[in-house]
Formats: sequence, structure tokens, C-alpha cells
Amino acid sequence: MANPKLKIDTPRGSLYTQASKSGKVTAILEWNKGFGAEFTEKFSSAQKFVDSEVLRLDAPYMPIDTGMLIRSGELGTVVGSGEVNYIAPYAGAQDATAPSRIYDPRRGGKWFERMKADHKTAILRGAAKIAGGKK
Repeated sequence: MANPKLKIDTPRGSLYTQASKSGKVTAILEWNKGFGAEFTEKFSSAQKFVDSEVLRLDAPYMPIDTGMLIRSGELGTVVGSGEVNYIAPYAGAQDATAPSRIYDPRRGGKWFERMKADHKTAILRGAAKIAGGKK
């Protein structure tokens, strides 16, 4: 395009405007061909990081007897899906009602909420770093 009056460049592409002699303004949007694939991969990697961190950081907060509750999260979660699922039949009851444990006061119900209160900032910082956002 010859002599654009305005050009705006972004990571997703560029926008050009040009006025003709008759006063007509034309705008052309050119997408960056690699934007979709590049950012999809970054966001997918960031989601995998978040899911993995939730599973890893939840474990010290969860009630533990045999370890099956923790393993049910590993088995029930597709890392990168954005959902962490504890599939043990008693997981919901344990999360809702389990008191703190004498052997480790960190362990008990509402493990995700308590873990999130302690680690949310670090998880978000790590995901942003992977996705290329603020660090």
C-alpha cells in the first residue's frame, strides 16, 4: 500500500488506513500469519503449568491416609484441560467436611482454597512468564 496515512502494528498484525483524493478512507487489516499458532502454544503451555502446579501444591493441604485421594487427582486430570478433577468417590465429602489433621494441621478440607490463598501469586506469575505476559 503506497503512503499509508496511519499504520498500527501489533503482535497480531497491522492495520493501515489511507485516504484517496476523493476523500474515501480505506482500512486494511493484515494478520500476522504466525500469531495464532505461536500464542496458542504459549497459552497451552501456561495452562499445563497451572494444572500441574495445582495438583502439586494441593497435595500438602489434602487429607492423607493411603494417598489415593491425591492419586485420584493425578488420574482424573488431563493436564492442560483447565480442570483439576479428584475422582475418588469420597473426594467431595473430604473437601467439604474434613477437619485439620493432628499429624499435620495443614491437611484438611477446602484444600484448593487454602492452597490458592498461599500460592496464587506464584502460580499466576509462572503462567504469565510462560505466556509472555507480565512477570
